[in-house]
Amino acid sequence: MDADTPGNLPEFTVSELSGAVKRTIEGAFDRVRVRGEIGRVTQAGSGHMYLSMKEENAVLDCVCWKATVSRLAHRPEQGLEMIATGRLTTYPGRSSYQLVIEHIEPAGVGALMALLEARRKALAAEGLFDEERKKPIPYLPSVIGVITSPTGAVIRDIMHRLRDRFPRHVLLWPVVVQGEAAAGQVAAAIRGFNALPPDGPVPRPDLLIVARGGGSIEDLWAFNEEIVVRAVAESTIPLISAIGHETDTTLIDFVSDRRAPTPTAAAEMAVPVRAELAGRVLEGEQRLVSASARLLERLRSELRGLVRGLPHPSRLVEQKTQDLDNRTESLRRVMALLLQERRGAVRDLAHRLPQPRETIADKRTALAHAVAGLRHQGLVERLSLSRDRLARAGRDLDRCLAARMDDPRRRLGELSKLLESYSYKGVLERGFAVVRDASGTPLTRAAAVPAGAALAIEFADGETAAIAGGAPSGPSSASRPKPRPPGATGRQGDLF
Repeated sequence: MDADTPGNLPEFTVSELSGAVKRTIEGAFDRVRVRGEIGRVTQAGSGHMYLSMKEENAVLDCVCWKATVSRLAHRPEQGLEMIATGRLTTYPGRSSYQLVIEHIEPAGVGALMALLEARRKALAAEGLFDEERKKPIPYLPSVIGVITSPTGAVIRDIMHRLRDRFPRHVLLWPVVVQGEAAAGQVAAAIRGFNALPPDGPVPRPDLLIVARGGGSIEDLWAFNEEIVVRAVAESTIPLISAIGHETDTTLIDFVSDRRAPTPTAAAEMAVPVRAELAGRVLEGEQRLVSASARLLERLRSELRGLVRGLPHPSRLVEQKTQDLDNRTESLRRVMALLLQERRGAVRDLAHRLPQPRETIADKRTALAHAVAGLRHQGLVERLSLSRDRLARAGRDLDRCLAARMDDPRRRLGELSKLLESYSYKGVLERGFAVVRDASGTPLTRAAAVPAGAALAIEFADGETAAIAGGAPSGPSSASRPKPRPPGATGRQGDLF
């Protein structure tokens, strides 16, 4: 077949082809997990996050919408190896494909440990872990503030140990100890206890205990967040950290005034020893919590599977949102270039404009040369004679025009007086008035005026507005004007 002959190949528009590619990719890769090193990370002014995941010979563009960014437990950081979960889609505006991230996490414990070590070094460089900052633990605190989950085994272990050793007044600030909201709630609880006044209705604790049961590094990650570490460093109340088991270490342990290997040990540190340790672990409840967590996760997975079968409203606006971000950025660049170009043009025009003083000097010099040339040729005398003749001709023309205008001027005066005699203005001067409706039409009959209509009344010295009342249809004694009382002003009042 000839190369110039189209044959039976179907013909697509650009939009049709882009839509077909989009449906194919989204159908084949509706939900994927991708592992790679985080490249550039950009946060747009709209709150959306744009980043890339790369390997040695491949780069994948990714986008994380604003609503998802606020829910991320781990923020993407450049150079960190992470695993992103989401769906693959296309962006027809640039003929490219991208991953819409719904969840992202470090790629294994190694990546989390690398991030944890980098954060630990940065905070240590600020001096937050120095021993000089640590405060002594009171020997027998009157009030102990505990920051932990209100439903877990941790608070029960602490209360049980305190009752066995030395009962104290305990204030519980309930928080979640795992997940996206845990770090913010723990930091707010520490600052909240410190903000209590010493003599207020709620007693101010003499000692704080931040406690949580054991778990993986991901479960304990909230206590490695910078917001929690800084809240502990700012606390004026001595604080004991009891996060995880004996082998678990978090950044809050470095900044706290004392670290306990377990929540139970924290209770033993808080009060003097009065009895032997008699704690026990509630394995059955822990198994129940674990089983409930697994059931909840299974139900969540089933729910996500059902949700994938429904069209999501946010997908209808995702592409337009990205278009808006791109065009906003392009508009900023174009405006900056246009402003720079206009400034350059103004500078060029300013350089080309002659100086006013130089122009005046040049004109004066040219005028002097012209005057000198006229004097040489005797043109000044001839110009004087021409001026005299022109003046005489002008005076003759003025006399002729004055004589020609006398008769029309008299005639115009007579017509003006006649017009004034016919004008209704003279009638208004004698105390009459003209009534018009809202459209400006004069009214000559009272019956034509409906009650409540807006009227304009014109007097000799101006107009005023009025509202028609329930006027009678014919003349009567009530329609006659009342005599003006003594001392009344000449201003026209409401006729109705």
